[in-house]
Amino acid sequence: MSNIEMKNTMSIKIPYSTGYKELILEANKVKAVLSATKRVDSVQKQEDVVRDALHNPIQSERLSLLAKEAKKVLVITSDHTRPVPTKITMPLILNEIRSLNPRVEIKILIATGLHRLTTGQEVISKFGTELVEKEDIISHDSRDTKNMVFKGILPSGGELWLNSLIDWADLVISEGFIEPHFFAGFSGGRKSILPGIASEKTVLANHCSKFIASSYARTGNLQNNPIHIDMIFAAYKANLRFIFNVVLDSEKKITSAFAGHPEKAHESGCMYVEKISKVNAVNADIVVTSNGGYPLDQNIYQAVKGMTAAEACVNDSGVIIIVAACGDGHGGEAFYRCMADAASATELAKRISSISQEETIADQWEAQVLARILMKANVIIVTDKCDPKLIRNMKMLHAFSLEEAMKIAEDIVGKNADIVVIPDGVGVIVDTF
Repeated sequence: MSNIEMKNTMSIKIPYSTGYKELILEANKVKAVLSATKRVDSVQKQEDVVRDALHNPIQSERLSLLAKEAKKVLVITSDHTRPVPTKITMPLILNEIRSLNPRVEIKILIATGLHRLTTGQEVISKFGTELVEKEDIISHDSRDTKNMVFKGILPSGGELWLNSLIDWADLVISEGFIEPHFFAGFSGGRKSILPGIASEKTVLANHCSKFIASSYARTGNLQNNPIHIDMIFAAYKANLRFIFNVVLDSEKKITSAFAGHPEKAHESGCMYVEKISKVNAVNADIVVTSNGGYPLDQNIYQAVKGMTAAEACVNDSGVIIIVAACGDGHGGEAFYRCMADAASATELAKRISSISQEETIADQWEAQVLARILMKANVIIVTDKCDPKLIRNMKMLHAFSLEEAMKIAEDIVGKNADIVVIPDGVGVIVDTF
């Protein structure tokens, strides 16, 4: 992000929907602006970055060789809530698969997890008309039990049910992107399987309150992370053979790509993301952040992710201001009801902590994290695309502009409050030492 100091003010661009909102602050109040490095490693075109990764896989044969004798290939891809530039990546992946096996049958499965199904228009927007007309593209439905297959018991004890297309295929591969994730450690890799193409029952078991509360289930951490351990097991049981994951800059352009062995390639990508994304925590009374703009700021459910970066920096009883369009509203009726029906964040957190793994309900993990944040700080969502009443019902404050949000925040913590800005809250790993 470019910061322009003019006299005694500082101007910072904060991602919002497909554009930005400008934050203008008195420079002497700003303790820090925390941003990932997001350096582009070369002057390569995005297509060339993709090709290089596919041609030089990590601890794996090339995808073309893996697919050479296959009759049926399943390609798992991210859904409408993820900014993977599929129009660029998918044609090159499909070309690699068909290069030595032009007649292979391919199905593309959109990994929706527990999200709503991707609409027809979103599919066209994501893949492009030409690809949609030529390829067999299917949207995973976690609640469609008749199209699930049982694959064993997760390390956590939950049942592993996955989309039955994994048994249809001779070769299962996935594409996605790697960024810090607020309880899985990092996105990408194994996450395409669980929660990507898992049943609702399986996702609920993996996202239980005990695991979400674990000190290991945090941004940037895979070691001893119980959620990650389940996910690795699921990828193995799905016979995931090859992954292709990208790293994106603040403009959602591909800067690096990692292909090959499902664990080793993902680990390499995670190490790279950690290197460019880790920042030291700086505490302040007011922390301003975002969810990185579209598509990650489409709803409040997703916006909780960006809030966790601010949570790591905000002082107790301080204010988190998150810029997020939330044009789709809350993002989940169960999530909304959890927040709206609770007497308080404290009451909700206590109630969720008593729910066993077997009794996990949809979206309780998001409510659990949001309740934790609200027990520490006030949250203001800046948007002109979401119903303010909905936001207030969920125990948060609303502002139409950053200027209005700053006034509300200063009314809470005082006009001399210090400020930290994290322009892209989902793009950083805040190290609290």
